[in-house]
Amino acid sequence: MSDQLLRLYPEPNLALEHKGRYLTDPLADDTHAGPFIYSNFVTSLDGRIALAEGADAGRAVPRAIANPRDWRLFQELAGRAELLITSGRYLRDLSAGTAQDVLPVSTAPEFDDIHEWRRGRGMAAQPDVLVLSTSLDFPPPRRLAEQGRRILVLTTTAADPHRRREHEAVGAEVIACHGDADGVLGDSVRALIADQGFSTVYSVTGPDVLATLTRGGALDALFLTTVPRILAGRDFSTITRGAPLEPAMDLSLTSLYLDTAGQARAGQTFARYDRRRDTGEA
Repeated sequence: MSDQLLRLYPEPNLALEHKGRYLTDPLADDTHAGPFIYSNFVTSLDGRIALAEGADAGRAVPRAIANPRDWRLFQELAGRAELLITSGRYLRDLSAGTAQDVLPVSTAPEFDDIHEWRRGRGMAAQPDVLVLSTSLDFPPPRRLAEQGRRILVLTTTAADPHRRREHEAVGAEVIACHGDADGVLGDSVRALIADQGFSTVYSVTGPDVLATLTRGGALDALFLTTVPRILAGRDFSTITRGAPLEPAMDLSLTSLYLDTAGQARAGQTFARYDRRRDTGEA
């Protein structure tokens, strides 16, 4: 299998190595101020990022679009991060044994070079973790604490104080902010991250958290893998949900790669979009 990608934008028709691609491409440019917050999804042509697995099961990345080439780049983006953003739902899945991983960076041998990349830059073995949760209804993250990771939990002032004490008992730092009907506010997320001094922040969870980040103007870049397959299915998730954004968030294409070695015969694309700063947004 070829390890190359064909860059379509910018500088089209340039063959580049797949492995290390997102370790090599720059994240934030020199003009960016504050933390750089980015997210990543793999999607089908009809917008499915997750499908229901059964009547009693949750939703998972469809097997028809999940593939190791995308997973490699997902891990590389995690390797760039000082902090990962996740949700109470993910930690419930982790406790139940149904999560994809114990929050990247994976310790599988094929990702050893990512760990070497982090060590070479004086970064911790694993990124710290920020959990967004209105209810705090998830098992205290002991496994993450045992890895030596700093755990921040951002919740609302209405959170159950008993659950708060349970999380604090395993070393989590629980911080309450004012929220709305949808939970934690995106501007509170950015303010907390900036206050704690993190500079590269990767959201590795689903559409609810992306909705929080976009509503609060906290998302800087979106990495989107598109597999050219139509899946259909009634019970599915797209990359975000909730009320329409007013105004809509504008993004610009920053890079686009064609991966003809992907599992779909027609290939898949790896795109990056950055939030436009020329619309009057802060």
